[in-house]
Amino acid sequence: MGYVLSNAAVGRSFTDYLAVAFGVNHSDSWRVKVDGLAKGYDMLDFPAVALIILLTLCLCHSTKESSILNLIMTVFHLVFFGFIIFAGFFHGTAKNLVNPVGLTPHGVRGVLNGAAMVYFSYIGYDSVSTMAEEIQNPSKSLPVGIVGSVLIVSVLYCLMALSLCMMVPYTKIQIKGSFAIAFQEIGWKWASNVVGVGASLGIVASLLVAMLSQARYLCVIGRARLVPAWLAKVHPSTGTPLNATLFLGLCTATIALFTDLKIVIEMINFETLLVFYLVANALIYRKYVIMSHNPPIHTFLFLFLLSSCAFGVSISWKLNLEWWSLVLFAGSMIIITAIFQYYMVPYRGQGMEWSVPFMPWPAATSVFLNVFLMTTLNKLAFQRVAIWACLITLFYVLYGVHSTYRAEEFDQKGVDAEVNSI
Repeated sequence: MGYVLSNAAVGRSFTDYLAVAFGVNHSDSWRVKVDGLAKGYDMLDFPAVALIILLTLCLCHSTKESSILNLIMTVFHLVFFGFIIFAGFFHGTAKNLVNPVGLTPHGVRGVLNGAAMVYFSYIGYDSVSTMAEEIQNPSKSLPVGIVGSVLIVSVLYCLMALSLCMMVPYTKIQIKGSFAIAFQEIGWKWASNVVGVGASLGIVASLLVAMLSQARYLCVIGRARLVPAWLAKVHPSTGTPLNATLFLGLCTATIALFTDLKIVIEMINFETLLVFYLVANALIYRKYVIMSHNPPIHTFLFLFLLSSCAFGVSISWKLNLEWWSLVLFAGSMIIITAIFQYYMVPYRGQGMEWSVPFMPWPAATSVFLNVFLMTTLNKLAFQRVAIWACLITLFYVLYGVHSTYRAEEFDQKGVDAEVNSI
């Protein structure tokens, strides 16, 4: 769901920058308004749909040609990044960072709310893991690739944001097509068009990779029979997961057609934070229960207390309670983690290549940050994701569990028959 939503958001952003590239500042003029639909779903985005369908067809045709296209666009993307960063630092001024009301106009609370809104930028780095079967020494190459890509993109992200804020004060930064409009504000009309073209190409490149990865994920899930097996079928001549690519492309295009960018982004942020929260819990459970062969009760108790303290800190912050409540919950979280590590559950597992160092502190910190940031999001984001989660859980209970069980039973009968024949 995260990949489909994020790709739909990227598709709608493509329309914003493509409009600027053609000299149109109001991208909604390229969308079709339908009065009968609810607000937030009434601006039909046909350019986004056309892009998604085109990329879906490219991925169905061949992965090799798609990779070459992605490489070419990535080169343009890097040149585009360099141009914006250079122009921002060269033409901008540090005074815009503090004008009109200081460096943090909305305080620490505004910084944290902003962090929650851009969190979905970190979705997709796990797509590197889909290449595990095709690289040498994945136990070393994958962590280096994932961590390295996160660091590089984080640095570029910060430099881009800094250059934007140096070009224009934050009050003049537009939500849609922000970089292109910023160049118009400083009088570089030609650069605005260039940025619109460069951003459009960059969006195409990132969308191509994300759509490639999402199809591979669904293909693997189909092999496990959690979804219908026909989604796992690979085309014999092209070697691509044709059914998965077409199905997800259709879902992505449908969401991009109707759903406003703000709604999609809020859902992605909550869904991404929720997934990272679950992964952090799973890391602790795996290390201290599965690998250490300990009873799960102590680990479950620790995870419950950890999440409760994180939720307490979040609510205290959101409701502007007394400062001592923040200290109480935060201190309790640190003490509980230390007790769990040194006294409650010993770690008896052997050293492994795939392991997170300094456990359980990184995972405990991730639990806290994800819970904290989730509570800063819109109430409607909770409701929308809750509805989707219920539907997916219902599908899993009614179909996925039974289908997987039957597949395992069938495979076991096949193994038994092969053994008996020998």
